[in-house]
Amino acid sequence: MSELREGTGVSGAAEVVEEAPRSSRRSFLQKAGLAGVSAVGFGGLLSAITTEARAGVARGDGGRDWDRFDDDERDAKKRDTNILIAAEIAEALAVTTYTNIINTAPFFGNLPSDDQGYLVAARQEEMSHYLLEQSVTDQPSPFTTFYYPPSMFADAQTTLNVLVTLEDAFIAAYLVGVRNFSTPDLRVTSARIMGIESDHRTLARVLGPDVATVNGGPIGSITGFAGVPEAADPPNNNGYERTLCWTHIKQAVAALLPFVDASEAVKAGFDITKAYKFESFTPTLPSPLGEFVSFKGC
Repeated sequence: MSELREGTGVSGAAEVVEEAPRSSRRSFLQKAGLAGVSAVGFGGLLSAITTEARAGVARGDGGRDWDRFDDDERDAKKRDTNILIAAEIAEALAVTTYTNIINTAPFFGNLPSDDQGYLVAARQEEMSHYLLEQSVTDQPSPFTTFYYPPSMFADAQTTLNVLVTLEDAFIAAYLVGVRNFSTPDLRVTSARIMGIESDHRTLARVLGPDVATVNGGPIGSITGFAGVPEAADPPNNNGYERTLCWTHIKQAVAALLPFVDASEAVKAGFDITKAYKFESFTPTLPSPLGEFVSFKGC
């Protein structure tokens, strides 16, 4: 697909959910201003968003002719649900990616202990985001099987390219939430999650110079969503977060299609001989000070 660049990939494994996050769905709906909203069914959301995304790819516009598909724009609460389910898909993909870096990537075991700790913590954080969003929709991610480019976990350069590409996409997707969510509490929550995805992007770039020689390191440049190799030093190379010019959540779904849809994965040159399964688990955040607390953030 046109919006994703070469050099991306990931894998999955995990544990089983034992308990829901602290905030109940009812309190989420009440505090976020979504009381009375019923979540969009899998079939409706998937057929609508993925059909439009595929049509955009076929048209060659990357799915950007969004004026032809704007029913959700006339229903703020339906739009909120669409954004939340798209975010669940992204978080399930993120959890699967971090899980397989930790469990299967050869370079992981040769990283300094603090880098390993970052990856472990990132996995916990992404799972926490997923469960928070699921507590609103009362639905799991409609996509739970993911595909990656060849050598995703075997080759450290590919792994970091994909990881930064995904974090670029997640940041832009949550900024769509900041733009389009219907309530201030949801917009603030989206911004709070986006900030953590930004942490992950920076820390993924930090890994480059720490990759051991035996694993092809040190890695001095990483190619993210922009498709341009960028020096890993300085680790934080953004003055402002990159929006990718996305204004609708369907653009984020279109960008992620090769990771979730076998036919689009083939078109993007991904390896579909091995699929990676998302499995939920109960996360433990790195510090109580960083826990969710409330939708108002206090």
